[in-house]
Amino acid sequence: MSGLKPASWAYAEEFLPEPEVVENARRRGVELGAATPVGTGAGAVLRLLAASIGARHVLEVGTGAGVSGLWLLAGMPEDGVLTTIDVSPEHQRLARQAYAEAGYPHQRTRVITGAAAEVLPRMADGGYDMVHVDADKHTYPTYVEHAVRLLRSGGILVVDNMLWHDRVADPAARDETTSMLRDLGKSLREDEALVSALLPVSDGVLVAVRR
Repeated sequence: MSGLKPASWAYAEEFLPEPEVVENARRRGVELGAATPVGTGAGAVLRLLAASIGARHVLEVGTGAGVSGLWLLAGMPEDGVLTTIDVSPEHQRLARQAYAEAGYPHQRTRVITGAAAEVLPRMADGGYDMVHVDADKHTYPTYVEHAVRLLRSGGILVVDNMLWHDRVADPAARDETTSMLRDLGKSLREDEALVSALLPVSDGVLVAVRR
């Protein structure tokens, strides 16, 4: 069992400072209200994972204001393309603004406005090096099912909010969202096609590699 104290968790969470362009995108996301950005620690993990496999084809379910996309792009090679799906045109507008401010040419991003549950089934199996899921929680099982299908062998799945405000670890918390995320985490842990770990950064990041 870990002996880390809250101060150590906070130190680790802020260990890598956010670039100003990410801070600006985060501020706009917070102001928008409906697009809660990934935490700084989760963003650093996204960048690290993308860099670790040289991810050239990355898919993101849930664009928000572009915070997670900026972290992903920072870890991808210069010819990498980020495909990002969000149902909100306003989210997509803010994300495009963030990508432009960071100096990424438009061909580095493929922005799809639509319901991910309708878009994902049309995408080809094994076409992505990495898939990041951070959208409406009640549809997570559907998103994750498609994400695993879309990953190549050796590709990485990243699912955000898998500790859900400290509720998933609390057996007394049995609300619908918490129970669903808890069950989803267990199913991914037990999936023999995946090698997984649950990282206690930000709001909980589950990472799995497809065998």
